[in-house]
Amino acid sequence: MTTIDLIAASAQPASATGQNDLKSALKFITCGSVDDGKSTLIGRLLVDSKAVLQDHLAGVQRGGETDLALLTDGLSAEREQGITIDVAYRYFATEHRKFIIGDAPGHEQYTRNMVTAASSADAAVVLVDATKLDWKNPAMELLQQTRRHSLLVNLLRVPSIVFAVNKLDAVEDSALAFNNISAALTAFAEAAKIAVKAIVPISALKGWNVVDAAETGWCGYTGPSLLDLLEHLPATPAETGEAFAFPVQWVEKFSSSSDTSQGRRVFWGRVATGGVQPGQTVTVLPSGQTAVVAQVLDHIRQPRAIPAGHSAGIVLDREVDVSRGDWLLAPDTFTPSREAAVTMAWMDDEPLVAGRVYWALQGHRWVKAKVRRIVHKLDVNTLAEEDASELPPNAIGHVELSFQEPLVTLPYLRSRILGSLVLVDTASHKTSGAALVL
Repeated sequence: MTTIDLIAASAQPASATGQNDLKSALKFITCGSVDDGKSTLIGRLLVDSKAVLQDHLAGVQRGGETDLALLTDGLSAEREQGITIDVAYRYFATEHRKFIIGDAPGHEQYTRNMVTAASSADAAVVLVDATKLDWKNPAMELLQQTRRHSLLVNLLRVPSIVFAVNKLDAVEDSALAFNNISAALTAFAEAAKIAVKAIVPISALKGWNVVDAAETGWCGYTGPSLLDLLEHLPATPAETGEAFAFPVQWVEKFSSSSDTSQGRRVFWGRVATGGVQPGQTVTVLPSGQTAVVAQVLDHIRQPRAIPAGHSAGIVLDREVDVSRGDWLLAPDTFTPSREAAVTMAWMDDEPLVAGRVYWALQGHRWVKAKVRRIVHKLDVNTLAEEDASELPPNAIGHVELSFQEPLVTLPYLRSRILGSLVLVDTASHKTSGAALVL
């Protein structure tokens, strides 16, 4: 879909576009190579949308000028080195929409932080620094980190990917630079099978085409500004098309609201997939017991049916043994398994080797997981598969896991929730890896 198609579609009713609600908050990340201007771009969005207080602006002055990057680089090491290490989240809103921005690191050694931010994002803005490229050459090569991060956000199934060509104020011929860089990005995206929403020219430092549209025809571009584009991107839709699955987060054992729960226990959590309403039968994992839903409460304890993506309190028609970490599932739909083949983004400082045992977290359920085999490692620059006996820090590869107790999983391409697991070191309790079910 082109930029023009996207804007036109956003003017349609939600029922016509198939999108839930374009006014819902959009969670997006900025990523790309080191010093492409990610933190500066976020600072520009915050300042020009008037989301920064004057006293905060006064605290990020350097030499009489505002250093926009300091609005997001919060760690002392980030300020000293001028780099982004951890993911910084910032919030702002326009009259049309609310936004949650994640400033992801560009360094290769912090790939794990970038993967963490991308795993829950609705959109990714991949910055491309025009000054680092041979922009006069139509057959130029893109930077390695641009390719890496584009492939990673596509692998993590981020729904909307936008390329923002930055620092066009610093090149001699901005129109030629944008034309050649756009051609290189388009060729790369087609070869890598990445669906790109738009390619936008910007100058984060000057504020050109970020919040306010640039002069008509700047760089030969006639589309919307970056913020206009973001305001019309769809949020990730809830997984209502899958069968019902519900991770129990909290058990309200003795309800004081007898008028709503009839004195029975209420199982609270967020509906992962499908939906729940009174009268439907559910199966409890891991016990295998079945019961009928007697009542469904929303977050303010009002009875109503609840779709995926929303919190619910479920009252069953009889007392069954359900605890935090258990799942309520549609019966005869899922097949629990003790094995899974996954794409692993390894985050630990120690390499992943076969035979190691970790805690695996899915929803609120913890089970022991053993690494059966490392199938291969991915070259994150090309996604080519390489033979490997271990996964070093920040590497991504295909791994086979076995679980001490069965889990219900779906391929990550079908369900971001049922298709993802977190591995935690049993001794240090550090998050060691993020697994996407194949």
